[in-house]
Amino acid sequence: MVTSGVPVPTGQIRPLAVAMASFAAFGGFLYGYDTGYIAGVKEMNTWLRIFGDGAPDANGVPTLSSGRDSLVTSILSAGTFFGALGAYPVGDTLGRRFGICAYLILFCIGVACQTGAKNIATFVVGRVFAGLGVGGTSCLVPMYQAECAPKSIRGAIVSGYQWMITIGLLIAAVVVNGTKNRSSAAAYQIPIGLQFIWAFILAAGLLVLPESPRWLLLKDKEEKARKALARILSRDPDSQEVNEELAEIAANLHHERSIGQTSWLACFSNGEGKNGQRAWTGIGLQALQQLSGINFIFYYGTTFFRRSGINNPFIITIATNVVNVGATIPGILAVDRVGRRSLLLYGAAAMCVCHFIVAGTGVGVSADNKAGQKVLIAFVCIFIAHFAATWGPFAWVVTSEIYPLSIRGKCMAMSTASNWLWNFGIGYATPYLVDNKPGSAGLGSNVFWIWGGACVLCFIFTFFFIYETKGLALEQVDILYRNSNALHSNKFRKQILDENLHDEDKEAYYAGAQKNPVEKGEHKEDAVMRDL
Repeated sequence: MVTSGVPVPTGQIRPLAVAMASFAAFGGFLYGYDTGYIAGVKEMNTWLRIFGDGAPDANGVPTLSSGRDSLVTSILSAGTFFGALGAYPVGDTLGRRFGICAYLILFCIGVACQTGAKNIATFVVGRVFAGLGVGGTSCLVPMYQAECAPKSIRGAIVSGYQWMITIGLLIAAVVVNGTKNRSSAAAYQIPIGLQFIWAFILAAGLLVLPESPRWLLLKDKEEKARKALARILSRDPDSQEVNEELAEIAANLHHERSIGQTSWLACFSNGEGKNGQRAWTGIGLQALQQLSGINFIFYYGTTFFRRSGINNPFIITIATNVVNVGATIPGILAVDRVGRRSLLLYGAAAMCVCHFIVAGTGVGVSADNKAGQKVLIAFVCIFIAHFAATWGPFAWVVTSEIYPLSIRGKCMAMSTASNWLWNFGIGYATPYLVDNKPGSAGLGSNVFWIWGGACVLCFIFTFFFIYETKGLALEQVDILYRNSNALHSNKFRKQILDENLHDEDKEAYYAGAQKNPVEKGEHKEDAVMRDL
């Protein structure tokens, strides 16, 4: 029989648990909006007149050199990389909620610098500070969601984080389109300055939500963990249901601690818990999400469509963002029904096909080739739809649930930093790959061959390394990794869900969880494990 030594809770869905995990997803809105506005802002004449460094165009407006274009676009990701790495000490010291709030302060400093910048140096510094804030929240928000969400809909709840990213991207595109023709600096200051509002909304909500009970138990704050869990479950702190779930978390944490240290090096050990495999799975998954080519569309889409001879590239950018938002919804609905692994495999294959079609079509697209333009736009949108429904949200879902509690903070920091490191690399390299300027490769639409090849790697990686974790509690995911492999994970997952303790074992456990006295110097999880 496969158990964790404790019975599995029934996993009823509690409204507060859903509400708090869903609201935390608003952190994704900051991510999406902050990465989304830059594509349009750096095409604005008012912004270019202040920050442009290239030869003037036919209208006398300065252009951007490939170097400055790369710097302005990708420097955010440099900040997010370090912000994500710092999320472990911040989140494990201050807690998930207050850790997010601390990063929001850095984010607001960055927004202020960008809004008031009069030179490129100040603007870039602002992008770095904003990146620190976005990087930290992008790590802590999915972690907070996974630790608080009901297991039966955890995938949908964490996927909501990606949905909010897409909404942020869309709202950024709409705002930029609405202000782009202003003749004053307000053209770019308005879309940038609005981010103060988004940060305030997230901070205000987090201050009234309970802390993650798993983090509180990790810090031996057992009574606070009990009260937080009681709020999430809408139960009395001394109820059987709260005792049951608290003891399960505590027992699993005790087992993890009994195995050994939880240092950074331990994250890469491949003992019983397969920590190393899990760490590299998260790092690789987030890297491949970026290599899928999605940020080429949202960082350079406006420029790409314009150079392909398409009229109104700003409107096309909005259209692609609408597809991104709408297509995420089927993914949210499917992740806890169909599962993570099969949808990631399907998404990788579909994205690959779309990239190869765009690459082949783009060679012949020009201002007078309307049919080619329609094919290009159509398959870019189909690619976005498949990304939004699979790899976009599920990378966050998988990385938020595959790590043991004792090293979750460190591994989430590394996997999220991997996302931002590749985001930076792609953002910095893309102008040099696609521009037809001195020192650039001039690939144009041929860059889609690269993204298509990366999607082939996405498929192979998923097949060999992604476990199916649908419907499992976070503690059960640990059991899955200890006793199975990626190819047979779905079969073993069903075995975990099908098997239960005998009734007499349950009654003994419940009695122990509620009545067991804690000896002096002994943690509650030690007492529970002793009686089990």
